[in-house]
Amino acid sequence: MILSRSVSVLHSCGVSSSPKLISHKLKVVSFSLAYSSSASFRFISLNRSERKWARGFASATEAEVVEIKGNDTFYADQAVSWKSLGLSDKVSLALQNCGFGRPSLTQAVCIPSILSGKDVVVAAETGSGKTHGYLAPIIHQLTNTNTVLDSELTDGEERRNPLKSISLVLCPNVMLCEQVVRMINGLLGEDGSPLLNVEAVCGSQGWPDKQPDIIVSTPAALLNNIEPKRNRRVEFLRSVKYVVFDEADMLLCGSFQNQIIRLINMLRFDEKQVSRLATSKFGKPLEIDAESLAQFDLENEDDADFEEDGSISEEEEEEYLDDTTQIPTVENGTGPDIRKGWRRVRKIYTRSKQYIFIAATLPVNGKKTAGGLLKHMFQDAVWVSGSFLHRNSPRLEQKWIEVTVDTQVDALIEAVKNTNSSTDRTMVFANTVEAVEAVADILEKASIQCYRYHKNHTLEERANILADFRENGGVFVCTDAAARGVDVPNVSHVIQADFSSCAVDFLHRIGRTARAGQYGTVTSLYTEANRDLVEAIREAVKTGQPVETAFSRKRGFRNKLKKRAFLKAGEAKESQAVRA
Repeated sequence: MILSRSVSVLHSCGVSSSPKLISHKLKVVSFSLAYSSSASFRFISLNRSERKWARGFASATEAEVVEIKGNDTFYADQAVSWKSLGLSDKVSLALQNCGFGRPSLTQAVCIPSILSGKDVVVAAETGSGKTHGYLAPIIHQLTNTNTVLDSELTDGEERRNPLKSISLVLCPNVMLCEQVVRMINGLLGEDGSPLLNVEAVCGSQGWPDKQPDIIVSTPAALLNNIEPKRNRRVEFLRSVKYVVFDEADMLLCGSFQNQIIRLINMLRFDEKQVSRLATSKFGKPLEIDAESLAQFDLENEDDADFEEDGSISEEEEEEYLDDTTQIPTVENGTGPDIRKGWRRVRKIYTRSKQYIFIAATLPVNGKKTAGGLLKHMFQDAVWVSGSFLHRNSPRLEQKWIEVTVDTQVDALIEAVKNTNSSTDRTMVFANTVEAVEAVADILEKASIQCYRYHKNHTLEERANILADFRENGGVFVCTDAAARGVDVPNVSHVIQADFSSCAVDFLHRIGRTARAGQYGTVTSLYTEANRDLVEAIREAVKTGQPVETAFSRKRGFRNKLKKRAFLKAGEAKESQAVRA
């Protein structure tokens, strides 16, 4: 589209539809789905309406609905407080001091779900409070766990260098890692210091000298830091109790998928080891400390035969130990060095880690989608779905302007000038780096100063540009590098200079405004080539259907249009042949 008949490259990414929910009130739904073995799902939806039966995950299973009343589209009821959700006074006060007076609807459901200790999948629209929704309960758990550990040591109990529970947060890129670190450091105690120590392991930042309470990392950086060093890997895997996958739909697809599956396999294998070693053959618990773990290698991790989807192959179902294997116990005083290892791993084991998946877009239809993969790998997970997941927010006003080659520049300038003041924040999206530069040049020729943001800038340059935009406002011209996960408060206007051909990109773009209960406007410029897609989206918005139903499941909408045009051309030829 705009300015870029030759430079605009339309993405090809299909999204299958989200769980179709008929009921629109806050509800807790239990599902029983049939796979190779019986699987139980717990699905929590924030949608609101009259009490009805609900359907989810493309199943025909009827589900009982438990209602929680409320009329707000963002905040939970006035009666719901941070403390009432189960958070400590310390964490509740830190959230209030950050300006979060009360929880959002998403937070009101996901916080108790995470505190329950079960695996949780949170799929909620952008700007619904997901990040603090998982950080708050994890910080609550870690402060309580490590405080108890410290008090045990103070009482003089003999333990050698005990392991501290930590949390791991995985993000797809450095910018998101640094954003999560800022949000954690923003939760302060009464003394003005952060409640927990957090370190980022990504970009130029290597492994921390002292183990923090929370490590935020990209998958590649984490594997590069733990795989070559066995002692570090063993101690780290054993210490991690909470694992968060932020932007889970991105992490579970594409180039990240193999790294994520590798990490999940390593973490699960550690859980199996803990489960087997936690009780000696005499029935007494095994004392686990850092020194013994440093000696305990993971050679048998390679013996565990994992499938691509993270499950265990049929050959691994049975577990046995060699006769010469000695499990370290309190009674026999033996260490793990006299051990020939496990040749099998257990399918049934005591869980010692919690897995939390966070996403603003999460397709579930099909085994290869992110949601389908999660349903298979984490069959007992609690699912939390936002009120407007994959839907248009009622706080969002959308404007549609059809343009031509002759009118697109004027329409763009007019849309940008409609921003209320220079202190307001406007984000202008284009599909490629070249298109971003072209849009920025046009705006600057029209005396509209703007920021430029795309992958050709270094990480440091991008961080500085974002910081300036957050502080000073103005016009921010960018690619989709700024569409996902990047939190810029008070963006009042989003303009699509290049119309997206991908449902995921479209949803993340419009999600930059109308966040955290605020209102916003989206102006989409489109050409005749995008007309069918725009009409489909507008119809979905009008009827309250998920937006991704307007897009092809397996290909970008442009390819779908090409196929439609090809079919029409074929029909025209046939009709001409008939007339001839």
